[in-house]
Formats: sequence, structure tokens, C-alpha cells
Amino acid sequence: MEEEKKKHREGKEYRDLVNRLSRIEGQVRGVKKMLEEDRYCIDILVQVQAIQAALNGFNKTLLSEHIHSCVVKDIQEGNVECVDELCETIKKLMK
Repeated sequence: MEEEKKKHREGKEYRDLVNRLSRIEGQVRGVKKMLEEDRYCIDILVQVQAIQAALNGFNKTLLSEHIHSCVVKDIQEGNVECVDELCETIKKLMK
């Protein structure tokens, strides 16, 4: 069985990511409320697009942090397989 990988995030990085997710969570709750209030379809779709953009921003930030920390560390330790993992992850993100 493969060992579960973990990454400790320092204060600012952690807070920034959690804050982004909290804002996204609030946006999702807002869309749910819009649906419950029978709001116009286009208005809801615009808000969903904003959520998708926010999630993309979250992914970009997390991916950048991953490259600058985990990938660099792995390469320095001789684990170049991390590049294949990174490439596969990027492919999934770009679907």
C-alpha cells in the first residue's frame, strides 16, 4: 500500500487557502439561496461562473505552492518521479 503523502502548511499559506475556501463556501451557499428564492437562471449561472473562477484561482495558488515546495524538495532529493505526478495533475486540471 502506498504511503499517504502529507504537507504541513505554514501560517500564511494555510490562512490564505482556508480564507479562499471560506469565500467559495459562502458563494455556494449564496447560489443555493438564489435557487431556493426562485431567482432567474442567468443570475444563478453568473454566480456559478464566479465560483468556478474562484476555484480555478484556488487551484493556481495551491499548484504554485506545491511546485515551489514539494516538487522542488523532491527533485533536490533525487525523486524526479514527482515531475510525472505533476504533469498528470496538470492534465486533470486542464480538462
